[in-house]
Amino acid sequence: MPFIPHTEEDVSAMLGAIGAASIEDLFDEIPPALKTGTLKDVPDGLPEMAVARLMQERAAADGFWSNFIGAGVYEHHIPAAIWQITTRGEFYSAYTPYQAEASQGTLQLIYEYQTMMTRLTGLDVSNASLYDGASALAEAVLMAVRSHKSSRRVLVPKTVHPVYRSVVVTTVRNQGIELVELDYDPATGRTVLPSNPGAFSGLVIPQPNFFGVLEDVHAMTDWAHANGALAIALVNPTTLAVLEAPGRWGTKGADIAVGEGQPLGAPMASGGPYFGFMCCRQDFVRQMPGRIVGRTVDLDGKPGFALTLQAREQHIRRSKATSNICTNQGLVVTAATQYMALLGPQGLARVAAASHANTAALADKLGAIPGVARAFASACFHEVVLKLDDGTLKGTSAKDVLRALRAQGILGGLDLSGWYPELGQAILVCVTETKTATDLDHYAQHLERILSKRREAPPCAYKN
Repeated sequence: MPFIPHTEEDVSAMLGAIGAASIEDLFDEIPPALKTGTLKDVPDGLPEMAVARLMQERAAADGFWSNFIGAGVYEHHIPAAIWQITTRGEFYSAYTPYQAEASQGTLQLIYEYQTMMTRLTGLDVSNASLYDGASALAEAVLMAVRSHKSSRRVLVPKTVHPVYRSVVVTTVRNQGIELVELDYDPATGRTVLPSNPGAFSGLVIPQPNFFGVLEDVHAMTDWAHANGALAIALVNPTTLAVLEAPGRWGTKGADIAVGEGQPLGAPMASGGPYFGFMCCRQDFVRQMPGRIVGRTVDLDGKPGFALTLQAREQHIRRSKATSNICTNQGLVVTAATQYMALLGPQGLARVAAASHANTAALADKLGAIPGVARAFASACFHEVVLKLDDGTLKGTSAKDVLRALRAQGILGGLDLSGWYPELGQAILVCVTETKTATDLDHYAQHLERILSKRREAPPCAYKN
């Protein structure tokens, strides 16, 4: 047992105390077919100095990339102060908020985070966060079904992130909930609402959608309410600094708002950890999963903070609980709170405006290259879908183009052919405030050179 920090004598003593012959006997209820066996791809342990050297070598091999991939995870500038503050002992190792008298600092920070999120979304209540944006959307779907009571159908546009849709399917497929996929207009990239939807409990409204396109959120929200359903806003928090808040969509506003909080001060970090946020109107607060921190006063009239509306036992009553969520991404939420506080409304708006302007500038530069065109004639935020015509590609693919850009140190975007084959050879390109005019020119020059070689070469001859 090379990965267990106990001597053989320790292990024998513990096994003897519980009456087991070996550690394997502790897992004898697991069917053999489910056991993976030895960890053949995990190397033997190394000394600390060797591990440090290995990490330096791996980091150097990564190199520096000019990143134009978004698709749900975004490269924003994170001021150095954010994580310097977040990793202070008061936050980094603070006590669980279950025991309020020992964790007032943690509770106050979560309360401040909730306040910031309600102001950003224009809704009444925020929880303390969820695992990530995809699970937050799944929880919102469950929340809509619980609130509606009579219908177990939820409409989910095809323009919602494919990974989010997959997570929602996994979450609800054994709960008798039907997910109805809504198609999009091939000219605009916007969701097409059905004329006869039947009864449904919720409509997911992505803003912007996975293509970066801005949906007609006011019309979609009013349409959902006119059909007796809840409007679930799936939003990028950065956009909320410049776009209409979900709480002000349509006549009554969206009912629930969820999304991925990673753009608010969390590094991309190879995929996590991130956090999901959830806000809602006061009418639905008792259907909201997870923790909610409230402000109160003690017997001496002094202000204090505590978990509210829920008892801990709610989270372990299985089917009777609103959710199996009983925690929050406290450390990443701490960073997000510091990020929003440090930048403030004007700083957030500058980040959003710069990202939008850079995307428009790059789309214009790339659109001027023969064989490259925008896929949709709609306004977008900081992502755009670009189509590469087959005549230019000459039998190769968008994936080959991205591979050639990568050879030049450019992560040129996301190939959409797997998720959206109807788009043909198309890539999703993202630009944030981190890119300069030189970065945009560098991308455009290399893409033009790569496509020019493809136009001149016989089919499949150019494979750089």
